[in-house]
Amino acid sequence: MYLRSSLSSLRRPLFSTVSSTLPSRTMSSSATPVEDLIREKLTTSLTPSTLLIRNDSHLHAHHAPMQGSTSRETHFHVTITSPAFQSKMQAARHRMIYALLKDEMSREGGIHALQLKTRTPEEEQRELEKQG
Repeated sequence: MYLRSSLSSLRRPLFSTVSSTLPSRTMSSSATPVEDLIREKLTTSLTPSTLLIRNDSHLHAHHAPMQGSTSRETHFHVTITSPAFQSKMQAARHRMIYALLKDEMSREGGIHALQLKTRTPEEEQRELEKQG
């Protein structure tokens, strides 16, 4: 079950699942350009079998560091499963993602907070078996 954002103007799923193919659309027509860039870069570079992006920005808009921010997309939680993480520790996996998103994290009004959960397909399968 996917939760829906409480922001009626967006009406986008709170969680987004991505397959290996991205819909073709221009970035300028999207209400969520930063989220779209995250999805595009991670999908293109890491070919994830699972990619969940939760935009938590609305929960942090009232925080002092966000006052005067030029962006409504600053806080994200990403869960990603990729074979590219095989034989890599969590810190190395996170560095891979930070490197891919360095421009979005360093620019004014860009990503302020990024929570990551990175898994290999085998780790994801073990999690699913434990839940099942």
